[in-house]
Amino acid sequence: MSKPVYLQDMKTGRIVVYAPERVGRPAESGKIVGCPFCAGNKSMTPPVILEKTDSAGRWLIRVFPNKFPITECHEVVVHSSDHVKDVEDLPVSQVELILQAYRERFNFLKNLGQVLIFCNHGKIAGASLTHPHSQITVIPNNIDFNVLYKQPVANIIAQSKFFSAYCPEFSQWPYEVWIAPQITDGEFGNITDEQIIDLAPLWQKSLQALRAVTGEPFVYNSYIHHINDWYLRIIPRQVYRAGFELGTGLAVNTISPSIASQKLQKALTS
Repeated sequence: MSKPVYLQDMKTGRIVVYAPERVGRPAESGKIVGCPFCAGNKSMTPPVILEKTDSAGRWLIRVFPNKFPITECHEVVVHSSDHVKDVEDLPVSQVELILQAYRERFNFLKNLGQVLIFCNHGKIAGASLTHPHSQITVIPNNIDFNVLYKQPVANIIAQSKFFSAYCPEFSQWPYEVWIAPQITDGEFGNITDEQIIDLAPLWQKSLQALRAVTGEPFVYNSYIHHINDWYLRIIPRQVYRAGFELGTGLAVNTISPSIASQKLQKALTS
């Protein structure tokens, strides 16, 4: 297996990851029987790293190495055995298990480097397989991320005991939603069981509201900020980055965050 190579532009400091293993990623066949993430197809994936099961021994969550890695340590988290349902439609108890798996793998991997948990939902968002899943990568500590630090809470959509869902004033994408702890408590790996139970329905309702407002196909990317003052960011992929954005590095947002939050609030209550 070829190792990823981190190439740096010496003038700007920007990093490109050369990951030749990604070339072999599978294309969606359209046949559920051929999905490596469905029940009964364990032989189609690498050996499991983490598995959560029900009382009958049936698996509920599976985590295993990605066969087509970007980084040396790259894992797949299969959200359930259901080929179609994702966080917005699964039982809340299943969403809690996903968050528990995230926390467990984050804390196991964090001593190896910077842990990024992300999800590509839909083909336009970069998903090569339909079956709902997330990914976890570890990037060397000496590589700087070009990511945002937690934005101030504004344009609140909904709040729970511990978290706020909102559309930051500095929203780069139409209808992007951030979910962040109301009180900063360090990195994501510190999340407690009580906070997971509180976060799961808020995450689910935020996605349901986004789907209601943006329509089908519902396509988005999401990730969990990898260092202190963590947040969960959801980016609906309604627009493409085109020549202006690529040529300037500037983001063009066509929806005011205040209007976006109002529409999402309405969707939550309707």
